[in-house]
Amino acid sequence: RRPTSTTIFKMKYTIIAALIASATAFTAPKVEVPSAVKAAIAGAAVTAGVAISPAFAGDVGAGEQVFNANCAACHAGGQNVIMPEKTLEKEALESYLAGGRNEKAVMTQVTNGKNAMPAFGGRLSDEDIANVAAYVISTSESGWDE
Repeated sequence: RRPTSTTIFKMKYTIIAALIASATAFTAPKVEVPSAVKAAIAGAAVTAGVAISPAFAGDVGAGEQVFNANCAACHAGGQNVIMPEKTLEKEALESYLAGGRNEKAVMTQVTNGKNAMPAFGGRLSDEDIANVAAYVISTSESGWDE
């Protein structure tokens, strides 16, 4: 016997509530990068002729930790368990992410939330959000492991 649409809705609602509750229980440990290391990286970037924007120079490695602790429940492997068409794949981000596929747009959505996605602005630091945005953009470019 097939479940009714009301039963399916209740199941989805229960799953969403459980995912949101579990996402609030986990936070990534804060990793402090020493000032000397930041200065050395900035100096090397300037020497190499690479511009670093402090507002959007997220740490991809730290972003992966934040993503795994806070985002993977719904977005494991770059997918979306709530709205399957809105993945974190490069083409999908280019087509639906407000502001286009860039770190600033990801930071805005993570901070403020949208539709079924909760806002993480009150739960994650600006640095954590910048790091997860860098991870999402970088991984959407290189491809998600499924």
